[in-house]
Amino acid sequence: MISIIQERLKRYNARNTIEEEQAIKEIMQEVALYGLWRSKFFEIAAFQGGTNLRILHKLPRFSEDLDFMLKETDVNFNWSPYLSSLQTTFEEFGLYSEIYPRGKMDKRIRQAVIKDNSIANQLDLSMGLGDRRRKLKIKLKIDVEPPKYSVYQYSFLDFPLDYEVCHQDLPSNFALKIHAILCRGFLKGRDWYDFNWYIKQNIFPNLEHLESALKQFGPWSGNDQLSVDIGWLETVLLEKVSQINWDDAKEDVQRFLPPVELESLTLWSARFFSSKIATLVHNSPINL
Repeated sequence: MISIIQERLKRYNARNTIEEEQAIKEIMQEVALYGLWRSKFFEIAAFQGGTNLRILHKLPRFSEDLDFMLKETDVNFNWSPYLSSLQTTFEEFGLYSEIYPRGKMDKRIRQAVIKDNSIANQLDLSMGLGDRRRKLKIKLKIDVEPPKYSVYQYSFLDFPLDYEVCHQDLPSNFALKIHAILCRGFLKGRDWYDFNWYIKQNIFPNLEHLESALKQFGPWSGNDQLSVDIGWLETVLLEKVSQINWDDAKEDVQRFLPPVELESLTLWSARFFSSKIATLVHNSPINL
């Protein structure tokens, strides 16, 4: 079965070791999704986040982690039974990986990790990928107490074989991206790249889902009086934009982008993203 992975890798036409490593990690992500589907994982959970956008919607940047959310709160969720099935799937494709839960399992975000160096040792890597003893790592994260009002969809994928995933719809995914922008304790340029991508796709966020998430975690947590509408959202986003060091934001995101995308980063500024917020406001359903 390793030949299926080899053929997939050829399609990436990697031009350097960074692109080659990103391609291999993305292949591992897709095998992991297939393995999770086989374990019936998507009966209780939904795919979300940047890798969701990359694999399902062709977001033109690489994303490192696999992010999920339970459809219903379950503080007793445990990765272990799903990881056992995942291990079996990887081995069927000739990949002998370390797959295990990570960190304390009483946290709201439960993590697991896949570490592998068998794939690099078996593939014909034109770029060499440096030290083949180094293990490639994929993190899996799941929110076991998800905010309310998410909307879910189902999509079919065909690599490594045919399967189906449950995932957040784009407005709900956008809502959680805005939550990250407003509440994350550090700057992540990838958040702003994705924000711009949503705007260009004319996606408007699921405000009910955003409000639920804000009341659950971040500066507004526990504020039952919070009411998120487009006016409130415009105000807080403009305030956030004025506080960003855009050089730092560009530095964070550029290693995840193909060369053709890099020139547009020179536009990143408070003025640029203020114009994007204006477009978001214009796209509001109340303005249509």
